[in-house]
Amino acid sequence: MNQALAFIGLGIMGKPMGRNLMNAGYELHVYARHPEKARDLINAGARLHNSIADCVRSAAVALTMLGAPADVEQVYFGRGGLMDSARPGTFLIDMTTSSPALAERIFAEGQKRGLRALDAPVTGGAKGAAEGTLSFLVGGAAADFERCRPLFSAMGAKADFMGPAGKGQHAKAANQILVAGTLSGICESFAYARRAGLDLNRLFGLVSSGSAASRQLDTLGPKIISGDDSPTFFVKYLAKDLRIAAEEARSAGLSLDVLEAALRNCLDVTARGMGDLGTQALIHHYEK
Repeated sequence: MNQALAFIGLGIMGKPMGRNLMNAGYELHVYARHPEKARDLINAGARLHNSIADCVRSAAVALTMLGAPADVEQVYFGRGGLMDSARPGTFLIDMTTSSPALAERIFAEGQKRGLRALDAPVTGGAKGAAEGTLSFLVGGAAADFERCRPLFSAMGAKADFMGPAGKGQHAKAANQILVAGTLSGICESFAYARRAGLDLNRLFGLVSSGSAASRQLDTLGPKIISGDDSPTFFVKYLAKDLRIAAEEARSAGLSLDVLEAALRNCLDVTARGMGDLGTQALIHHYEK
């Protein structure tokens, strides 16, 4: 595979993912609406382009890590976007947490143009992006997944093929439903314990080694206790993910009460001006 890659979306996740690709020896071409976000990568040797068309022109693979489905729609289907600009044979890998229907559309439209699309949302957050330990949940064609496996290995520790186009996004929705339930339980537990006058550090030391143990508790528990709202994943993006999951669940005829409650609570925190805080800021819904 050609070593030239196009990378679009250099936020809290995309920038370290791009850096790991460069560390693996890939030639990185980047496009960013805010070029200052690309400065670190440019200083390390990435090439900045003024348009998506220029960015993807010589690339064998175009990777996107964007904020929301609307951004994906614009980058792929907008004027001068990837569908207009990528050469036949180019692989398109969207790592944004987006809607399964949009992933299916990208795959179908890509096929008409000789493009090979994978939906490959990630788990692991900013820490996983920085450390190269992300997990990729991939939908599309199995052969295309295998061709692109070295790219996933450069950015993460795990990648698994979930099925046809859209299945990667469905798998990510299932993951975020688990995240929502666990995070909500942590916040409710700590809100209760604080109101009851318990020492949260002592409580954490006990529950984190028992049946309530989880990676989220290990990561976010100390932050909640210390009042550290700094983000590894934004509340507003969790709300976006949960909205997608809730819409998919409703369309499948499912009533998922915990998911719906977590979505409402994340939207509440976001509406109160805390959307750019870390997901542990959900505690503020309970401690008003």
